[in-house]
Amino acid sequence: MTESTTDRRERLAQVRSTIAGAESKNDLIEAIDAALAVAAPSGDPDTLRILAKRYRSQADDADDVRDRVDKVARQGLPNAWVGTTGARAGEVVAAASRSADQMACAFRDGAQALLTLADVLDDARRRDRTGREQLREARGQLGGEDGWFDDLHEDDGEEQARVRARAIATAGADDRVAAAVAADDAARAAARDLNKYAAEARAGQMHTDNLSAADRLVLADTANVDGDRELNEILTANDLERAGNRMEKLSAADQNRMERLLADARTPQERAYLMKSLAAGYDVDEVEDFAGKIHGKDPRWLQEHLAPVTTNSWGKEEQTYGRANWSQDGATCVPSSTVTARAMVDPVYALELTGGPDGTDDSPEAFRERLTDEQMRLHEEGDGANSGWLWDRQPAGMDSEGQEEISNSQLSPHTGDRYDVQEMGSDDDRRDVLTDIEKSVAEGKPVPINIEGHEDNGDWVGHGMMIVAQEGDMLQIYNPWGTTTWVSEEDFVKGDLSAASDGRFTNINNVYIEQG
Repeated sequence: MTESTTDRRERLAQVRSTIAGAESKNDLIEAIDAALAVAAPSGDPDTLRILAKRYRSQADDADDVRDRVDKVARQGLPNAWVGTTGARAGEVVAAASRSADQMACAFRDGAQALLTLADVLDDARRRDRTGREQLREARGQLGGEDGWFDDLHEDDGEEQARVRARAIATAGADDRVAAAVAADDAARAAARDLNKYAAEARAGQMHTDNLSAADRLVLADTANVDGDRELNEILTANDLERAGNRMEKLSAADQNRMERLLADARTPQERAYLMKSLAAGYDVDEVEDFAGKIHGKDPRWLQEHLAPVTTNSWGKEEQTYGRANWSQDGATCVPSSTVTARAMVDPVYALELTGGPDGTDDSPEAFRERLTDEQMRLHEEGDGANSGWLWDRQPAGMDSEGQEEISNSQLSPHTGDRYDVQEMGSDDDRRDVLTDIEKSVAEGKPVPINIEGHEDNGDWVGHGMMIVAQEGDMLQIYNPWGTTTWVSEEDFVKGDLSAASDGRFTNINNVYIEQG
């Protein structure tokens, strides 16, 4: 099996410590041989530069397409495209322009990511070669291994020779570690960016012949009306893929019913939420019932009732429904974050919370009561702990087994992913899982996490939150205290999400994701 850049980084860091602390000739020889056995940074910088050049050419082509689409928009649509059809045509032209612009940016930024990786790999390989030369020099100075008796005694001359060789070997190991760290960081940054750009090729995620290319383009482009457009698109990459797959598996009669529901929708947002409900796993009867509850509602009503999280800025934001918050009641952080995460991927469920069984009982007070009831239901489902007297029991948290259970029962049917607990014992563990997290949330699949720390009196305290989005080197964290916050990936690797919580929490101890 090919060794990953992270494995290389970890192995070299470990063997570097062994070299620096070697107190005998044979131990030093063994450590140097182990350092030399670790492979050099892999990858072909020249191939990466060729791909980058091709990406830049594709970006120029996409710019040309955008300019031609914009010209059509400025000149106006043909007279045959008027009334309702004209409105749809306008949606297609606007979506095509934005899609071409996003495509150009993705190709151009992807090219830059590849060029940066190529440059870092060149530098890392040079430094790695220097480190190898130093390690070989040190190994040559040491000669052969001592026999058992010789290894028991070291005279002053032998000690001085070992110390000199160890200093050279330590410098060589330092170079190799630095090269491995640079290559690993650059590879991760490139993978993060390219995964994000792939997820943003949104219309291409929906593989179905039952919708025209224009329909798919508009659906992929549709966003809620409030907040940054690109951060509030209704259909995620995962939604588009799942909806396309489900459309293909529908019977002919159900395909026709679904197409009529889409055609009857009053706005692009209404159509997008119908497709999102199909992606969430509902059959056409259930989608039709949902359609009846949201038909004709304006885009702002749809956003308020069906989108628990709206992103307006890069800071900390309250996530509210009217005067009420999407927040936990009591010590229910795990079920509460799970409820909100499911509402993000399942609009039928979101409306049951905000509008009740028929979608009309939508006062903030009624929403808050239903939200608390649902949090308590999942607390029981996950066998959460309770405290207090028998007649006044209150939630007191949930263990990782319960969190894994409710994540798989509440999220898996609507995202298609499994949620397995991954214990985070170190920065390396968090660094290792980060690429999977980035890919998951870029596709629109929330990732549950646990953080821990201590109260002022020294008592342990834990908390459950949810990673819900990623942009560049930032992760958006939903805290069931009713907020979302952007934090750096560097802070995530360090285990420090205090910006999204408070100063008590100093470590990320669990992530729930199926590692690929």
